[in-house]
Amino acid sequence: MAADDEVSTLAYTARRVRRHLRWARTEGIGRLIEEDRLNPVDRIGTALAKRRFRRRAGRAPGSAVPVYLVGLQRSGTNMLVRGLDSAPEVEVRNENDRTLFHRFQLRPDEVLTATVQRSRHAYVLVKPLCESHRVDELLALPGLVPGRALWVYRDVDDRARSEVAKFGDANLRALQAIADGTIGRRWQGQRLDADTMELIRGHDPHRLDPHSGAALFWYVRNSLFFQLGLDQRADVLLCRYDTLVAEPAAQVRRLCAFLGFPYHPRLHAHIAPRQSHAAGAAGYQPLPIDPRVRALCDELTDRLARPAADARPVADARSDHEVADRG
Repeated sequence: MAADDEVSTLAYTARRVRRHLRWARTEGIGRLIEEDRLNPVDRIGTALAKRRFRRRAGRAPGSAVPVYLVGLQRSGTNMLVRGLDSAPEVEVRNENDRTLFHRFQLRPDEVLTATVQRSRHAYVLVKPLCESHRVDELLALPGLVPGRALWVYRDVDDRARSEVAKFGDANLRALQAIADGTIGRRWQGQRLDADTMELIRGHDPHRLDPHSGAALFWYVRNSLFFQLGLDQRADVLLCRYDTLVAEPAAQVRRLCAFLGFPYHPRLHAHIAPRQSHAAGAAGYQPLPIDPRVRALCDELTDRLARPAADARPVADARSDHEVADRG
């Protein structure tokens, strides 16, 4: 390893350790264990169930359906991963999986394609949050069974609180770099059209506080759902975190119908039905977000609510890949 790479790796590791320590202090060690799936009993049980599936009902390599879980960090995606990971037919490749990811970003498409093609599971769940802006391209990768995508979003205030609690002003600094033209090739600045760039500059990220910056970043990233035309695609499902925690059984049934595999209560056994802290919930306290940013977010929230509530039946993702045995 070159000296510069070694220093970079050490600095990156130090940042992660500091972030986890801060997260443990503010949210509790139990929350950290749940967040990063650190319970060895859960992990061993899950691994054994998947091994049994491969032995009894494993699919031929090349037949797995890729499912891309995308959206924005701190939007409840780990909750969905944990539920889907309990399904033996699903192979999970979370963003800390070193085969597919380097520092939470996807390795080259060839690595993704080869990994999915090798799988003997019915589905391979991949969580490329940093590549959410590429989900249309990922769905079109050659050599793979036609895939599906789940775009998850969360109430802007709830998500901004969580983002700032864990990552500090990271979103704000990214917006400042976009506005200054110094973002380079970093994922936060990719596939932004001219109107979005102008919108970011017009809101002058240098004068925003971290929560307002996180809210503006929420707007920019979730706007991609419409800018990429994902709202018009039958192979993309919009999922609202706040509805999932309020109605876990109903929402997981909706997700299972979309993916085309049988519903089972264990898929949401870890979710206790509850109200989120989103707007309209009892005791809800909105953040003092910049008024212009708040107006943008309110408009997008209303726009997202329509496809997120759409309960129309969807076509089976893989009619010739029925799952007859759940292991």
